[in-house]
Amino acid sequence: MTEILNTEAKATAERWVEENLPRLSEWHTHIWRLAEPAWREYQSAEWYVERLRAEGFEVEAGSAGMPTAFAAEWSNGDGPTLLTYAEYDAVPANSQEASTERKPIEGVSEHAPGHTDPHSVLGISTLAGLLATKHAMEQHGITGTLKYTGEPAEKMHGSKVVHGLRGYYDNVDAIVSFHPFYMLPLCNTARWDTQCGAYYSKVYTFICDEPETWQLSANPNSPIPASHSAARAPGANVALMQMYTASRVMHDAMLPSVGGWSLSDAILTDGQATADNLPARTARIQYSWRTPNIEMAEHVLAVLDRNAEHAAAMAHARIEETWIARSRPGRTNHVMAEVLFSNLERVGAPQYGDEAISIAQEIQRNLGIEPMEKPFLTETEQLITPQEAERLLREEMPAWQRNWTSDDYVEMTHYAPTVRFYVSRPALKPAPGRGAYPAWVMNALGGIPETIDPTIDVTGKTIAGTFIDLLTKPELVSAAKEEFDRRVAEEPMPALLDPSFEPPIDLPWPDYRHDGDKRVW
Repeated sequence: MTEILNTEAKATAERWVEENLPRLSEWHTHIWRLAEPAWREYQSAEWYVERLRAEGFEVEAGSAGMPTAFAAEWSNGDGPTLLTYAEYDAVPANSQEASTERKPIEGVSEHAPGHTDPHSVLGISTLAGLLATKHAMEQHGITGTLKYTGEPAEKMHGSKVVHGLRGYYDNVDAIVSFHPFYMLPLCNTARWDTQCGAYYSKVYTFICDEPETWQLSANPNSPIPASHSAARAPGANVALMQMYTASRVMHDAMLPSVGGWSLSDAILTDGQATADNLPARTARIQYSWRTPNIEMAEHVLAVLDRNAEHAAAMAHARIEETWIARSRPGRTNHVMAEVLFSNLERVGAPQYGDEAISIAQEIQRNLGIEPMEKPFLTETEQLITPQEAERLLREEMPAWQRNWTSDDYVEMTHYAPTVRFYVSRPALKPAPGRGAYPAWVMNALGGIPETIDPTIDVTGKTIAGTFIDLLTKPELVSAAKEEFDRRVAEEPMPALLDPSFEPPIDLPWPDYRHDGDKRVW
């Protein structure tokens, strides 16, 4: 009886996705065109809150003190509590119209944000799986609880660490984490042993608020702290540049050049808009680094902290330090991976129809490339087992390395059994001798319905099937929990930030303002 119920419920959920795909596609286009940057996804979050309430969910807007986050819940009685989530932040300076040519979204500049990964389809695809599951539960009397969180600022690992510290993942039995992907071999599969690694992100703010104490030889007759004829304090900008230069020069001295680690920096604008004849009062720089493990991340942190201390001293400034994120490497769960992949096999990989092929060929033609009969990367329309993907991935890594790349889903894996899976986003085959396609090509393919809708379709059905398995087969939830508990006991890994940690929403992140109905960047 259980197997019959399971099979019928999956068929019901799959039909829901198919019948609602036009509506899901419209929803995706809306979020994709909003393209709001990290911590500033006001309209995107509002849309999700309104949509979920209309679908019968109880929704907390602004969850965990994050204005653009939310937490939704719907229950159909006693049973497992399952969670998936939405992301919706876009990347500055990547605006791209859903077009076969390079041009920004209508009404904004090329410097406005755009969806690159795209997180727009991440959110709508998981929403499809969530609503399809809810529909099947209602139709077939399946009991349990569905939770759905809105996770802003993923590009900064911004929200999941906060939701975790505030208890939003407590008492969850299983979590499904999805991302559209094409980075081989992780395409149309689930992660097996090698999860994402550690991620640290920190802002150093240099403040020069006592310039009058820089030199005792200042003009004693001047009525102001530093006369125009006196030697001025170097100021915050100088501290920032010392930090920037020293850290760039010392990059090779932070860690060995193995393990796929990386360090990125960004200078945050903070009111230093004019060249006045006063020392710059404030300057900010953000560093984000990805490493296979916490020990390596701490080595980088020690170098950066030391550089900041000495840069501030040289420029007569003090430092304020603000953590953005501090994420642990992920925990794997084989039970969850096997359940998920069995449902991905049931659904099959995305397939690109004649309209999608024609669009891809037009992009190639516009780039001066001879259109290909089959323009999409072959692997985007194929499945690969988690075990085979793991084998191929390990061929590219040192034997000691246990984790690779970064994504903030890793924090979720420390609260409940979690599976991380990937469904392909559309990607084109490289033309011989031409190298990589321009970045706008993949951005555009992520917004054109004919090319991105297959991702929504496959993902929604796969998540719904996985949830239905977990809701109707309690032995799977028990096995996943047993594995989770064993792995936690074998390798305890406490949170890296204090429970009182506050999300850094007030820093001067890239933002926009409204001019009537338009957003101006």
